[in-house]
Amino acid sequence: MHQNTPFHEFEEFETVPARGRGRWLVWSILVVLALSASAAIGYGLGRGTWTIPSSITEHVPASLASWLPTPGATPTSAGTPVALKDYAFELTDARAKQGEAVLAVRLVHKPTGKPIPDAVVFAHRLDMAPSGMPTMTTELEPQSATEPGLYRFKTNLTMAGDWRLSLAAKVQGETGTIQSHLDLKAVP
Repeated sequence: MHQNTPFHEFEEFETVPARGRGRWLVWSILVVLALSASAAIGYGLGRGTWTIPSSITEHVPASLASWLPTPGATPTSAGTPVALKDYAFELTDARAKQGEAVLAVRLVHKPTGKPIPDAVVFAHRLDMAPSGMPTMTTELEPQSATEPGLYRFKTNLTMAGDWRLSLAAKVQGETGTIQSHLDLKAVP
């Protein structure tokens, strides 16, 4: 004992055993792995990509079983809602002249074949992804429609080749977003 030093009361706390740090580190890693696994399982179940086998759901109370995804069920969060799959954009002409051009697309309700007017097209992009050049883009300028359900875009197709028109739209009365990728060919 060092009774001459003013810190003699703290001598017993000067060393911390290394085994305590190792255990803390191992437990921390296990907790992080368990949280990551549970988050992944929850995400997969919520998206509908994973389902609970019926052999397990048979042993779960009915009040809880209704909350679990079942095989064959198609939740609306797994991709596009069913109602939106009934809509599609169609190019009026899949070929366009290189240079200044006006592209026209029609939004139709597939079961009836009727055009859908007054949709809000809020995202549009034109690039050369089909030709292996997704960074080669050009501007699209929305134009006024000449008939209901027709949506037109003025552009400059700077190169001949394959182009992809990507559109996103909202249809009145429907929840969700319609997304389409339409391929066209610019000819010299």
